[in-house]
Amino acid sequence: MSDDHTHVQEFFTARAADWDSRFPDDGPAYAAAVADLGLRPGDRVLDAGCGTGRALTPLRAAVGPMGVVVGADLTPAMLRAAVQAGRDRDGLLVLADVSALPLRSASLDAVFAAGLIAHLPRPADNLRELARVVRPGGVLALFHPIGRAALAARQGRQITPDDLRAEPNLRALLAGSGWRMTSYVDRDDRFLALAAKEG
Repeated sequence: MSDDHTHVQEFFTARAADWDSRFPDDGPAYAAAVADLGLRPGDRVLDAGCGTGRALTPLRAAVGPMGVVVGADLTPAMLRAAVQAGRDRDGLLVLADVSALPLRSASLDAVFAAGLIAHLPRPADNLRELARVVRPGGVLALFHPIGRAALAARQGRQITPDDLRAEPNLRALLAGSGWRMTSYVDRDDRFLALAAKEG
């Protein structure tokens, strides 16, 4: 396991137990972002970097009982918190790294990724791996319940021109990783970039 993985695991392990209570009002934002994904009953969807599984319930509601919902996360403590919250009823939880997902190629219709992009050690490679598991025309949602400026203010930092989530930077990154950006929203109360898999 690389130092990048160790750092991410340490960061989230220390915060897993009280993660949901720190952000208690995010539920409607998650539900709205899932709705924008355009899932249909019976679809197969991955919540990449699912954390405590806050997206699993709206994802399950979108795909229905015949759909498939998988939540993958690198941090065992976050998955334990998801189980304690009962969210394992809405999807299969898997301890996995987005750089090497234990999923067949083109086996999914969509990927939902909340807050993931900032924690990817090799964003282009990792986005290519997400593209691998999605069928052509499938959808990727990169989401955060607050926008870039609000998140930077919360973290006590400034947004810089090289910010990965800035529209031109993200558009180019996605294009080089097998995705075509179809929508981009960055405002104080929401960040959501949607992309379709090329091919």
